[in-house]
Amino acid sequence: MAGAPVLCGALVLCQALLALVAGPAEAPTPAPQFRRVDIALGCSYVGEDVRGLLRAFGGRSSEHPATLVLRGISVRDDGNLDDVTEYKVPQENPDSSSPIVFEASAQAVPIPHAESLLHADCDGEEVNCEVSPYSSQQAGEGPCHSSWFMATLRLSSGISIALVLRGPHCSSQEGEKEHDATLHPKLRIPMSKEGTLLTTVEFQSSSRNTSLRTHLGGSVTLNCRFALAPGSSLSSLEWRRQHRGSGRSLFRYQVGSAGPAVEPKVHVDVAELLRSGDASLSLQGVSVGDEGIYICLVSTPLHQAQHIIQLHVAEPPRVRVIPAVVSFEDDVTPTLTCNIAGYYPLDVSVSWTQKTPEDDVEIPLSNARFSSHRQSRNGTYSITSYLSISSATVRAPAIYSCHVSHVALAEPISVSAHLKAPEQTGSEGLVGGFIATVIFIVVLFIVLRRRAAKPKSEQLLRASE
Repeated sequence: MAGAPVLCGALVLCQALLALVAGPAEAPTPAPQFRRVDIALGCSYVGEDVRGLLRAFGGRSSEHPATLVLRGISVRDDGNLDDVTEYKVPQENPDSSSPIVFEASAQAVPIPHAESLLHADCDGEEVNCEVSPYSSQQAGEGPCHSSWFMATLRLSSGISIALVLRGPHCSSQEGEKEHDATLHPKLRIPMSKEGTLLTTVEFQSSSRNTSLRTHLGGSVTLNCRFALAPGSSLSSLEWRRQHRGSGRSLFRYQVGSAGPAVEPKVHVDVAELLRSGDASLSLQGVSVGDEGIYICLVSTPLHQAQHIIQLHVAEPPRVRVIPAVVSFEDDVTPTLTCNIAGYYPLDVSVSWTQKTPEDDVEIPLSNARFSSHRQSRNGTYSITSYLSISSATVRAPAIYSCHVSHVALAEPISVSAHLKAPEQTGSEGLVGGFIATVIFIVVLFIVLRRRAAKPKSEQLLRASE
């Protein structure tokens, strides 16, 4: 490698000449710095016998406290890692009631989402960690075989991580005497001098989401990735969907086969799967029938891990009020109609309010009527609400609003109708018309009377002459 520094110097000189020709340039963005840290997570250890009790009684009181220490994990140094120190094992002799400390070395397999695990407390996230025995095809080889464990990590943000840990070798009674090994008081496998269980990460898989929500007709990607230790290889990948008690395989790829078995609308990049461990599934043209639980199942000749992603379909409603403007007439009860259509899932909330110029706030109304839910061919629903405006309580002008809330809406939709002030056709109008008629008749009578009296006066005047 003696020629490497010369080649590097030539590249630097070439870059300098190009910079002189092109003129001044901005300083390159420095590459992010990385640092190796220890990440300690509070966990629960669930043994095989304990799992049987949990299934029978549905409780979690039998879980044993544990600590998972991920040693030497590479994370980006954002300048806030000065206070991070190496994890120190408590200096006390472990007994059957002490927390089980699993030290996991991840030198061969990178730990995904390490920054999220490290900063979980600062970001207000909760980390659920569970360690349990794991059965591997290699576990039963020979009288002194390896112990395997599965560590499952779930963050409240939706990230899930599965780590397959290879533990120390178990020993037979003769082996224990020969090597004078100290066994863990609960697991009966060899411990380190510090009283911990030394393990290595042999296989990891992860997903950024345990739950996703998407609209009808759109596309969505269900994230699933994995990484293997050197010497391991992928055996198969399968995506399954389960919904309402039934399930089917959407995608299956067996390494060495001619090609994957795949359902329509589903795509997995096989080249990227083999190159970088990206097992993500893309779903195009989402329909109501695509809703359900999706399972990413990654298998090797020795290991198998799965991630479960819940896919929800949500379509917002379209809201319309008919008529938009209404006039109030005597002896007529106007009815407003609020049409809510095209929404999914079924649950929807509809309410009415009234507001006049004298009101400071909207007044809730409770006299609305509703039709039954109707379902269209694409699986979406619709409903109609009717509001009859009572002549006994009406105040005009007023604004009547139909408010609709739904899970697919960031905030409720409000659509309004305007009630115009009624024309004067009541008792006040009748009284006014009667008075005007009386005045007109009186004036007409006076005028006619004066005209009738005028000829008589003229005749008397002529007679006197």
